[in-house]
Amino acid sequence: MKLQQLRYIVEVVNHNLNVSSTAEGLYTSQPGISKQVRMLEDELGIQIFARSGKHLTQVTPAGQEIIRIAREVLSKVDAIKSVAGEHTWPDKGSLYIATTHTQARYALPGVIKGFIERYPRVSLHMHQGSPTQIAEAVSKGNADFAIATEALHLYDDLVMLPCYHWNRSIVVTPDHPLAATSSVTIEALAQYPLVTYTFGFTGRSELDTAFNRAGLTPRIVFTATDADVIKTYVRLGLGVWRHCQHGGRSACRS
Repeated sequence: MKLQQLRYIVEVVNHNLNVSSTAEGLYTSQPGISKQVRMLEDELGIQIFARSGKHLTQVTPAGQEIIRIAREVLSKVDAIKSVAGEHTWPDKGSLYIATTHTQARYALPGVIKGFIERYPRVSLHMHQGSPTQIAEAVSKGNADFAIATEALHLYDDLVMLPCYHWNRSIVVTPDHPLAATSSVTIEALAQYPLVTYTFGFTGRSELDTAFNRAGLTPRIVFTATDADVIKTYVRLGLGVWRHCQHGGRSACRS
């Protein structure tokens, strides 16, 4: 059994069982990957993948467990390399961060600037996506850690640590009736159309939970994944936005 074989079967799964796509991603040949997968299956005496002709159709039950362990092994190998690199070049390396657009746009710029100033020989690589996508990136070893507010609790192999707290506010146009109030109840909010995040993004699940607890149904007229896009449509008067912000204050001006 070789580490290369374990990497091949993991990457085949990552590429939706498309061996040709896997070969392109690994800069190798399709026959070479197929041969190594077969050799591993012969050595183990069990099929990792079910086949229809020359095509892989699904991962077998035993294969699913093998893939899970293979991911852990490859992750440990990468960790060993990282330890060696840290001792050889303690102030040099790469850090892969997975996060959402909101975190990247509002919470992280100052932090990243300070980090680069402190560790100029460390290169940062940011992967942006939905909370589910970035959690998967960490789970699969494609990122060192993720910064998000949703979905991470769905992954048993990830450890969650508190990072910072969001301040939440209601964003409206200056002439909106809610602009004259100092506080807004969930009942008052339910009277107006809402512009908010797509489900699964920053604070959206908490908003839905709050309405459910109050026995109310939010009137959501527009959703998006980008905070700046949402604010644009609030300015147009489409609705009210419950905004999550890292410190400071927020206002929407016409």
